[in-house]
Amino acid sequence: MKPSLAKGTRDFTSLEVSRRKYIINILQKNFELFGFQPLETPSFENLSTLTGKYGEEGDRLIFKILNSSINEAKEDKKTQMLNDFQKALDKPFSSENLTDKALRYDLTVPFARFVAMNHGKLTFPYKRYQIQPVWRADRPQKGRFREFYQCDADVVGSESLWQEVELVQLYLKSFAELKVSVTIHINNRKILSGLAEYAGITDKLIDFTVALDKLDKIGKDGVVKELLEREISQQSIDKLDFLFTQSDDALENLLLLKEKFAGNEIGLKGVEELEFVITQSLNLGVDIQNLVFDITLARGLDYYTGAIFEVKADEVQMGSIGGGGRYDNLTEVFGVKNVPGIGISFGLDRIYLVMEELNLFPEEAISKVEYLFANFGGEETLEALKLIIQLREKGISAELYPENAKIAKQFTYAEKKGIKNLVFLGEEEIKNKTVTFKNLEAGEQKTISLEEFLG
Repeated sequence: MKPSLAKGTRDFTSLEVSRRKYIINILQKNFELFGFQPLETPSFENLSTLTGKYGEEGDRLIFKILNSSINEAKEDKKTQMLNDFQKALDKPFSSENLTDKALRYDLTVPFARFVAMNHGKLTFPYKRYQIQPVWRADRPQKGRFREFYQCDADVVGSESLWQEVELVQLYLKSFAELKVSVTIHINNRKILSGLAEYAGITDKLIDFTVALDKLDKIGKDGVVKELLEREISQQSIDKLDFLFTQSDDALENLLLLKEKFAGNEIGLKGVEELEFVITQSLNLGVDIQNLVFDITLARGLDYYTGAIFEVKADEVQMGSIGGGGRYDNLTEVFGVKNVPGIGISFGLDRIYLVMEELNLFPEEAISKVEYLFANFGGEETLEALKLIIQLREKGISAELYPENAKIAKQFTYAEKKGIKNLVFLGEEEIKNKTVTFKNLEAGEQKTISLEEFLG
């Protein structure tokens, strides 16, 4: 059978791995500069930990793991369980007979589970970063995979809006170092709750936000159609029509909201919080062009309670390359109250695609061997390995061609692998304590003393 990859997954070549590490290293450095500490959690969680945290659509995209107990069951029981499984294939299922584990959908809910389990041991505010893969049973397309990495930074144990301001700084500093021009779209979940109250659809808040979050994908007509399908009246939709005609002036849009939210406590609270984050970010030198108030930004996750972020690349048509928000109630579902939190995520795979399309990866992002030692056999091979050991102790990458092959074959190997220098340590060089090497990029060859070579 011809081998193939599972849909939505990828192999990574050495070039791709090197470039991904380049991105990760910049993010990790900045996470630690901002005071975040590393954390890792298991690849799979109890299904009950994950379900009900991402909304209806998110729950459908959770990869569930079939219980191994099916194989261990007696034949009659196994037949019944497999029949149940077959019936469940076309609809969401949660029977513990079939599955009670699932691959993690994101890093935030497992983090909240960790905090709930360890809150008595942690020092708050607790700041952690996490760089690990997640899985979603999504339809694969450009920039959207079933297995992908998230790079998260979260703070729990603080209600201060300065955390939001700091996370804006973290986003902008990291993308500036990656040389990716971005715009941070920001909104507040309380504003969305205020809009639902204003339109008389408080009981349809989730339906409203899920539909609104698709505006950039399906347009105004698509959103209106979906709102109607979700049994939101045309009268309510008409009251929200101003959402689709926002000006480019954030303060003007906030002023309009204040007028519409007169007497609307939760909506006014959201406007107040958003004003603080935008104003203080501008006071810290953030360009207003890089921070946009997007009233239609909803991010379809049920656990957000305050600020919500989405980062988009300015020069490439791509979905969001980062996002996050405040989730003050998340640990409550694990029995731990009063642990406010906020976090952001960098989409490693989409950032990679953006940087690749814009040719932003520097030469040093590619891991290359500095020296390949030609293999002449016999004593020369042993002496070459002795020299290679000395180079490696100095942190210089070097390798020996494994076979005493024709020199043309060794040249070809070095060129195809992108090795910078081919080293010749033959009988004459050993006798004279010299090294001859050819720079394959410049095409220059020279002989220098062994001392100078190692210096």
